[in-house]
Parts: sequence; C-alpha cells; structure tokens
Amino acid sequence: MKNPTTFYKSQIEQHQVTLTKIKGQLIQSSVLRLSVFLAIAAAIYFFFGNTPAVLISVVVGIAAFLFLVSRHTNLQYKRDYLQQLIAINEIEIEVQNRNFSMLPSGKGYKDGLHEFGEDIDLFGEGSFFQYLNRTTLQNGSDYLATLFKENNIDRVEQKQEAIQELSKLPEWRQQFSAVAALVETETSATQATTWLSSHKSFVPKLFKIVPLIFTILSLALISVYIAGFIHGGIVVGWFLLGLGISGKYLGKISSLAAQTSKIQSTFQQYHKLISLIETQDFKSDLLQEYKSQIITDSEKASGVLHQFSRLLNRLDQRNNMLIGVVSNGFFLRDLNVCYDIEQWIAAHQEKVGHWFQVIHFFDAYNSLANYSFNHQDHSFPEIQKEGSLLQATAAAHPLLDPATAIKNDIHISEEEFFIITGANMAGKSTFLRTVALQIVMANMGLPTNAKKSSYTPIKLITSMRTTDSLQDDASYFYSELTRLKYIVDAIKEDRYFIILDEILKGTNSTDKANGSKKFIQKLVRSKSTGIIATHDLSLCTTADEFDEVKNFYFDAQIIDDELYFDYTFKNGICQNMNASFLLKKMGIVD
Repeated sequence: MKNPTTFYKSQIEQHQVTLTKIKGQLIQSSVLRLSVFLAIAAAIYFFFGNTPAVLISVVVGIAAFLFLVSRHTNLQYKRDYLQQLIAINEIEIEVQNRNFSMLPSGKGYKDGLHEFGEDIDLFGEGSFFQYLNRTTLQNGSDYLATLFKENNIDRVEQKQEAIQELSKLPEWRQQFSAVAALVETETSATQATTWLSSHKSFVPKLFKIVPLIFTILSLALISVYIAGFIHGGIVVGWFLLGLGISGKYLGKISSLAAQTSKIQSTFQQYHKLISLIETQDFKSDLLQEYKSQIITDSEKASGVLHQFSRLLNRLDQRNNMLIGVVSNGFFLRDLNVCYDIEQWIAAHQEKVGHWFQVIHFFDAYNSLANYSFNHQDHSFPEIQKEGSLLQATAAAHPLLDPATAIKNDIHISEEEFFIITGANMAGKSTFLRTVALQIVMANMGLPTNAKKSSYTPIKLITSMRTTDSLQDDASYFYSELTRLKYIVDAIKEDRYFIILDEILKGTNSTDKANGSKKFIQKLVRSKSTGIIATHDLSLCTTADEFDEVKNFYFDAQIIDDELYFDYTFKNGICQNMNASFLLKKMGIVD
C-alpha cells in the first residue's frame, strides 16, 4: 500500500499543476463571454430598424452566450473541485503531524446516558471522532457518529473487508469527498427528501402537450413574420397570450422555484456521488450490498438524479430576465419545466431517501478507510468464536504519539475480571480507555493500534466519569449508583465487556471498600468479563475468592527524589503510591 505522507504530497503537486491551467482557461472564458455580449450589442446597433436581422442576431447571440456561460460554469466547478482535493491532502498532512484541532469535534453527538460514549473521549475536542472523521456531508457525519455509538457486533468481518477494500482506493475516496464537499448546506438531504414527499402538484395534466403545441405555433408565427406574410402585431399579441397563461400560475411557479433552489446543489452533487459509486467495481459483500441499492435492471440512480438536477437548473434559469420573459411568452417554458419536475417527483420520491442513505454510508466508511490507510502499522483483529475474549500484542491508545507511547500486551479471557491498582498518573485510566477503544474499533471493523490482536465480538459498557446533576438535584453518589444499576440491568439482557474506574467515589472509604467489593463479587458471579481500576488495595483480595479475578498494576518509582513512571502493565498488586510524595514535592505539605 502507498505511503500516506508521500501520497498526499504527490497529490497536492499534481492538482496544483492542473488548477493553474484551469485558472488560465477561466480568464480566457471571461474575455470570450464579454466579446459575445459586445457583439450582440453591436449587431443590434448596426441592424437597428431591420427587425428580422435584429431577431436573428439576438437569437444566435443568446445561444452562443448561454453555451459560454455553461462552459464557464463547468470550468468554475473544476476549479472548486481541484481546490477541494488540494485542501483534503493538506489536512491529511496536518493530521500526520498530529494536528487535528481544525476538524469538527463532534461534541453535538455526546450522550451522557450512552453505554460508553462519555467515558472514553469518543466525541468532543481532542476526541477519537475528531481524529478520524473526514465526512464532508452532515448526514454522513451523523451516520459515522451512529457507527461509533451503535455498539453493534454483527458482521464484523464484512465491515473489516469493506474498510480494507476502500483503504486501497485513496484516489477514489478523495474524489468522492471533494464532490461531496461542494454540496451547499442550505438544505440537508433529510429536508430535501421530506420536501419531495410533501409536495403537492399544481400543473394540470394537459400541460404535458400544451407547451409543445404552443412552441410549434410560436415558431411558425415568427417564421411567417420574418418572411413578411403577417404583421408584427400578431406576433406581439401571441407573445402576450403566452405571458398571460404563464402569469396565471406565476405564484405557484415562483414558490416551487424558491423551494428547488434550496435543494439544487444537493441533487447536482448527489448524482455525481452516486455515479462515482456506480462506476467503481467493489468486491467486498458490504460494499456490493449498498451499491446494489442504486442500480437495478431498469435504471441507474445517477441517471435519474441527473435528470432531476437538469430540471432544477432549467427552472433556476428563469431568474434570467431575458430568458424568462422570452421563453415564457413564446414557449410556456416555466410550465413545461414545472410539469416535468412534478412528474419526476411522483415517479421517484420514495426512492430518493434510500439512494441518499447509500451516499451517507460511503461518506462515513470513507472516514474509516482513511483511518486504515493512515495507520498501516495497525492490525485488523482476528475474529474468534471462543477462547480469549481480547488478546493484543503491543497495544496503545491511538491518540497517543506513536514516538513516545508505551505499548502493552493485553490478554483477557471470557468471564475473567481484572482488578488494576496503581499510583496516581501511572497510566491506569489511559489503559482502560485503550482497552475500551480496542473493543469499539474492533466492533466497527477498524484496525486497532496493536501489532497483532484477536477478539471475540462483545459489546462495551463503562462507568468512568460519573458527574452530579444540579438540574436533576442528583448527588454524585446517586449518579454513580444510577450508572451501576444501569450496568447491572444491561448485563442481564446481553453480553458486555465492563470497564469501571474507581467506583463509589462519592462515599466514605470503609463504605466504598465494602460496596465496591460486593459489586465486583456480583459481576463475577454473573459470569461477566471486564476491568476495574482502583486505588483501594483491599479489593485485590477478591482474587483470593474467585479464580476468575486477577490482579494487575501500574506503579511509580521515586529515583533521585524524582517520580518515574514506566506505564507498563504488570501482574500483581501495586505497592508504591505517590500521593504523599507529590504533596511534599509540590510544597503543599511539609
């Protein structure tokens, strides 16, 4: 697989060369459009008084001008697309240097009642979501957050295969992200689908053919007038008749145009995203499954969405006064376009939501694949049906700097419970979050930060950061009890890996020790699997009562009157604590 940093730098260089060429073409295009406009004005001036010549000049000039406008718009799109590609690669280089504070934090996805989300820095500033997320659509971001929180252990191997396949397609992923980034966010995809399902048609069915008949008659009258067989007043009268027919529906047409202008960008970009999915050959089952939802024997979603996008563009052109007035007077253009839009809505409104969901899936999975591409030293856990629940060699937290992170081996079997003791700041909490993320990432199909790993899929539940609630008049201790009750109820219904950090902090030492020990005994008797970190060495005696309980520790050493941590996970009970030393060292006590 390609080296990430080398790949990103080469992409920036390549796109910058192309962008320079496009900018030059845009300058030429602007000059050419101005020249055509001046040519039309000159023709009107020189042929003034010769009505047929003026009409021909105007019609030909407008056609040429519209062609150049369309070409200029395409060039602008290419420029914006290349700028997005460059920005994508620049961001990746920044993240390679461990600077990701500019990325969305996902703090809006925090949920204090979630099984583990609040305890392991999943969302918020400096979170794992912020580090991994590269979605460019709001709905894609929502989908990714759902994957983070769903605690789903189904189809893990298929998730892994999908992520592995996409990780090997960095150019395709960046094309998808660049196109998605150009979607304007005035109206979300959800709002667009809601509007489609609620729209009420207003154009009569007879307008399926009326605009065509009116257009034929208009062209015939204009031709006859140019040939000199009828008076110009007849053409003017016919033109006013067309404006009158269009004017009867002007309010509803304007309302429809206002609504569609808000979703126009969404459909323009979404049909391009669907096309990218349709034209890419996928091998993994999960990617093929989602791709199959947008391709049937009778139609391709990209073609259907492109048709609607073109209809919305046509309606948007009514804002051009010259085009709007002339085309409605002679061709009933707005009514013709509105009829086609309403026919499209009636035929496809129920499918659009499913097509958009496919786009959001790929937007989210691109982020997962991008993480895999950026972390080629990570390993995809081998899925086991029995044996060790979690076994990882040289595991570390993915947000720690790889150059300084201390890696540890983890091996915990089904129905085992670890009690981890240790000094303050020795690494207990970091270790708990490392194990928790190993499980969350593995369940999502992601590679984990370990040299080698295997696990039996299991859901995660934690209690590490309980807070009191002034709004609910709930004490810290009551909040802890509520959380522990939540865990006890959950493990009655399903298998969970339980992670606890210093429970029952809200009560006195003796009561805390007795309560904590009884709670651990209850978990062990329920054949639960998990880890608890504590400063209370008395809990370690539980290992004498149950073979399933094992003691581990992180310690600190005082060397030359300095505190030293090795952050290494060790078998046994911690004997070295550091609170007194730190109080004295910092001058808080004598």
